[in-house]
Amino acid sequence: MTTPLAVPRPREAVLLVNVRSRRGAALHGQVRAMLEARGVVVTAEHLVRDPAGELPTLLPRVLAARPPLLVVGSGDGTVASIVDHLARTDTVLGYLPLGTTNNFGRSLGLPLRLRDAVDVVAGGEVHAVDLARANGDWFANLVSIGISGEVAGRTPHALKRRIGRAAYAVTAGRALVRHRAFTAEVRSGDLTWRFRTHQLNVANGGVHAGTAIAADAGIEDRLLVAYALGGPSRLSAVGATVHQALTPWQPMARKGYLTGTEFHVSTDRPLALDVDGEITGTTPVHVTLAAEALRVLVPARRPGPR
Repeated sequence: MTTPLAVPRPREAVLLVNVRSRRGAALHGQVRAMLEARGVVVTAEHLVRDPAGELPTLLPRVLAARPPLLVVGSGDGTVASIVDHLARTDTVLGYLPLGTTNNFGRSLGLPLRLRDAVDVVAGGEVHAVDLARANGDWFANLVSIGISGEVAGRTPHALKRRIGRAAYAVTAGRALVRHRAFTAEVRSGDLTWRFRTHQLNVANGGVHAGTAIAADAGIEDRLLVAYALGGPSRLSAVGATVHQALTPWQPMARKGYLTGTEFHVSTDRPLALDVDGEITGTTPVHVTLAAEALRVLVPARRPGPR
């Protein structure tokens, strides 16, 4: 964990809630009152129903006034759009994890219960955490290639609200039956890694699918980590995914994962890029680290990824 920034904790905030996120629709009405009860003055409130359509015009307008704090209640997909505009600015992000998997919130060590997350916004520490870019597109947690691209586009919102993270597993199981393995080449410095798989991830954050990637992976470690889940067989993809979920305590080196600050990834056919849950472009992709690019509130005494 890095040292907190020597900046005052902001007390005035613009509030933005994605009401299509798993818990956003049910909880957005409570957020403003909870913030103000803790001494945070909400100067404006925005309820977003179509982040991809609304945020590209809404966020530049909001951030033009240079608010000291932007409080966002959402899932991981909205975070990808938020960091496009917050990267390298002085505005602090106060994040409320209201989505299905909440990888970003877990990477920050945030509590998932709303009132506890609001406590962090009101009383946490400001840290500068890493971001990354995939072909120039900012992201906070993960860019993935393969079966995830189909899962991101096919998992119904209604199913996510009913059964949570299990909705992704159900959708992935159905998609894997028809999915073809691909050959990937990952280059980092003088190292070239070539293999066949159904799934390749390059992570900036410390959590994927709600589980820690490795004991020493984190959003403040100044590193990216690249790893494949299984080989060319569908059964190996399932086995590797289960193994990954059951071994969050192992370090990256023991798992055979690659680390670096820059990766070039190509595939034998163009494949969709799943960037923090949103489909953005296709391979090949150039992924680069941007250290300390985002100011965000985290717990004053923060646990590791959960």
